[in-house]
Amino acid sequence: MFNLRANLTYLAGMRPYFVMSVMLFFAGVIVGGSNPSLRGFLDSQLAGLAEIGELAESAGSPGLAIFLLIFFNNAIKSALVLYMGALLGVIPVFFLIVNGMILGYLYTTTVERGENAAMIFLKGVLPHGILEIPAVLLACAFGLKFGALVFKSFGTIFKKRAGLADEFETFVVRSVPALLLIVAALLAAALIESTLSVWLLSL
Repeated sequence: MFNLRANLTYLAGMRPYFVMSVMLFFAGVIVGGSNPSLRGFLDSQLAGLAEIGELAESAGSPGLAIFLLIFFNNAIKSALVLYMGALLGVIPVFFLIVNGMILGYLYTTTVERGENAAMIFLKGVLPHGILEIPAVLLACAFGLKFGALVFKSFGTIFKKRAGLADEFETFVVRSVPALLLIVAALLAAALIESTLSVWLLSL
């Protein structure tokens, strides 16, 4: 399970699914940033995030609360997206597109307010996003892979497919260290977001 070479080899084989995750995410960014008809939906998504922020601010130690909420929110969602990809990959596809749409929408509304969107994103998104976004994309890539394996298994109802059981077993075994890597990256990202990003935005 924790054979470094085997895990790296498996990750290399995940490239098509990772590329697909990147494409879906950035498609969401474009749609969210350019489609006014989606504003109601995206505002409701942002309202949920705002509630989490307000909950953290009301805690006795806001900094710690923000860190914990960000970390557990991202870690739990990433784990769910990874393994619920078994539902033919629908969940990771939805997750990628919606989160991309939110990011694109935030950028557009920031520009509309006359603020320096590029600088705000440089300070508020890039420091933690450089870890968080690839981690989430990797979780979704594994979710897409899981969905592809389940889709392949439908064919075994009519025709036996040699090696499919081994593919499932390998996926499950390799998904554990991948998830640990994802969680570690999200832990570091949450720490940066709750400290450095907040400080940079306050300047």
